Amino acid sequence: MPGRITGAPVAMRRLILDEPLSAAAVWSRRLASFAVAVALISVALARSSLVDFAPVLAVFGASILFACLALLFSASGAVIIWRTGRRGAGAIIAALFLSILVLAMPTYLTAQAIRLPLLNDVSTDLNDPPEFSRSPRATSARNGTAHEGIPAEWRDAQRRAYPALQPIVLDLELDEAWPLVLKAMENRGWRIVEQSRPGGRVGIGHIDAVDKTLVMGFPDDVTVRIRPLAGQTRIDVRSASRYGRHDFGVNARRIARFATELQAQLDAR
Repeated sequence: MPGRITGAPVAMRRLILDEPLSAAAVWSRRLASFAVAVALISVALARSSLVDFAPVLAVFGASILFACLALLFSASGAVIIWRTGRRGAGAIIAALFLSILVLAMPTYLTAQAIRLPLLNDVSTDLNDPPEFSRSPRATSARNGTAHEGIPAEWRDAQRRAYPALQPIVLDLELDEAWPLVLKAMENRGWRIVEQSRPGGRVGIGHIDAVDKTLVMGFPDDVTVRIRPLAGQTRIDVRSASRYGRHDFGVNARRIARFATELQAQLDAR
């Protein structure tokens, strides 16, 4: 009788071949993550006021460069994945999201620079713009920036770009308008560095303040002039960027928002 072979059945293992990961996809995510880190460092440096304007821009420019490189690697990785079936689609999606996050602000600023004229100093009164105080205290608060007169070509450009930027007239006497102006400046987050209450024979009031840009926190300078009219008060505002030749519309928006805040204060009376 032939012998029988007995014993436990042998377990068979399946061989699973894992698709290789696209190196380009991995590097795209690494570069995009580094771009975000560098951008955050530039924002932190700018808001700390410990580093000058030029080095901050250089650091932020480096983040833009890394974000662009990440996009190039993402495109290369996408082609490789499409042709070879390698893994890495998730890394590419993450890289695209992070790169777009870094490039969103410079893209917006580029569009604003194309759309708006080259200005960094605007005023509600172009015939007689309010002058910034030259006292030691105000000059020190501006780090020595003078903000001289507005050139004629800038005035013409402002008239074309911002026709709605006009003097603010309140149907209030000076004594009533003064606290509303101070409250509106406080609500807008402006730091008042010098103020001269209306009084004397001329009765003109003057306030110098500093505001900061939203993201980078760069300081911009604002001066407000308050003068009496017959039963009314006229308020003129001048806003000037301390750095750069193009303000990308920031100063005009600042004045418009101040006017809106002042109207809100008036309505709340």
